[in-house]
Amino acid sequence: MLRLTARRLALPLFTVILLLSAGIAYAQYDSLPGPAVSFLRDSLDSYVRRALADWRIPGAAVCVVKDGRILVLKGYGVTDLDHPDPVDENTLFMIGSNTKAFTATALCLLESEKKLSLDDPVTRWLPQFRLDNRLAGQQAILRDLLCHRIGFRTFQGDFTYWTSNLTRDQVIEKMAHIKAVYPFRTTWGYTNAAFLTAGQVIPRVTGLSWEAFVRQRFFQPLDMTRTLALSEELPVATNKCSPYTISGGKLIRIPFPRIDNLAPAGSISSSVHDMSHWLLMQLNHGTYRGKPVIPASVIEETRTPASIIGNGGSLFNSGHFALYGLGWFLEEYGGRKIVSHTGGVNGFVTSVTLVPEERLGILVFTNNDQNGFYEALKWEILDAFLDKPYRNYSQVYLGFFNQQMRQEEARDQRLRDTVAMHLPTGLSLAAYTGTYSNPVYGTMRVGLESHSLVMRFSHHPDVRASLSPLGGDRFYVVFSDPELGKAVFPFHVEGGRVRSVTVKVADFVEYTPYEFTRLGAGK
Repeated sequence: MLRLTARRLALPLFTVILLLSAGIAYAQYDSLPGPAVSFLRDSLDSYVRRALADWRIPGAAVCVVKDGRILVLKGYGVTDLDHPDPVDENTLFMIGSNTKAFTATALCLLESEKKLSLDDPVTRWLPQFRLDNRLAGQQAILRDLLCHRIGFRTFQGDFTYWTSNLTRDQVIEKMAHIKAVYPFRTTWGYTNAAFLTAGQVIPRVTGLSWEAFVRQRFFQPLDMTRTLALSEELPVATNKCSPYTISGGKLIRIPFPRIDNLAPAGSISSSVHDMSHWLLMQLNHGTYRGKPVIPASVIEETRTPASIIGNGGSLFNSGHFALYGLGWFLEEYGGRKIVSHTGGVNGFVTSVTLVPEERLGILVFTNNDQNGFYEALKWEILDAFLDKPYRNYSQVYLGFFNQQMRQEEARDQRLRDTVAMHLPTGLSLAAYTGTYSNPVYGTMRVGLESHSLVMRFSHHPDVRASLSPLGGDRFYVVFSDPELGKAVFPFHVEGGRVRSVTVKVADFVEYTPYEFTRLGAGK
């Protein structure tokens, strides 16, 4: 996923959503395990509706395929709380990092056609590609980009790129300024910019843009007629879900994210109807409706382990490994190989799961980015098919998320209480103003607006961060974009002059803090 997990949880939902369910279900349950029949036929609808209320998810869509058949293809809830059209099997959701499997498959397909090799140096196709570790930049191959092993920490650099005004080429250039946390090829670190870079190889090889290639080679032969390659296409599309998040304890609608500068990492929007075709092809060795779309060898290449993540398993049942292939997470669970990915972008979290040995595929799409249901339902369905006990993952996850939210709200209240004390700052407010620079991000400016400090960022011109004094040189910061969160920013003062400030956005965007140095601080 672009974002690996959803953030916090939500609280009760509106009654009207409980009453809405659209789509179709195919009751082809012969030969299925008893628990799977019981859950899909008797419990799925009530489970989903209850979860939508518990997690405050306006809309969701679910698909289950087995042995080449569609068992479930349904929508639940509404697309938008202000215009409550029911979600159906054709409703569009952004699928986030589930885009990565399309990008990795595209590169593997080009390798099968002898147009490139995954062992080609990245610089063969993109001579401008650089990393801060010069030798790593020279030695990096296409496969490294597709399995997250270039040395970056998970999400490292994403604040710079995420919903920014940078172009794709500028994002690739920015990678050269990131100080990798890990030695090259030693540690898995989820890197969205690496997948963008891999996607930008496609036009060098084929003459087609990434988006044109995936439309031509995947969407068209798979009859994915409503699937969109770019995020800019979604706001004007019909039958789409609006994005929601939680801010200040309230469920709020937020703008559709514009992330086409990272398109190969996460810009696709699709429906469970269209994505069921992707599942059927993936589970049938690359063939869809009797026609080969992708060689079976390409599918196997994407599912071959390339990076070690750690041990696998769910909350209740153990697994023995967690790996990453090319655009897919790989793990053992219940003696089966699980091929899966999640996707999280502003307002949406989704999951795609394949169990090739069982010819089983599961999709769960949601339009509130703060929920654990999209993963909980996946595990519930998997356990039912693997004849494991019913665990009610959604309620268990909800308990964890509720606790986390209470802790975050208590912390936030303490900070607001401190602000209300009007503690004196170490310097005059004007002393903190000025232009600041970070070697990765670029520039940021702190100014006085209505007698308060405000930060504005050069690559996010619509974002402002309001600073409230906590005493001394520390400030409580609230971003205008709720996805960037709330934080405490310390300014660093030497000899009575501000030298720098530490900027930290929400973990949902990036874990790594940024140090911005005040220009002219040494004068």
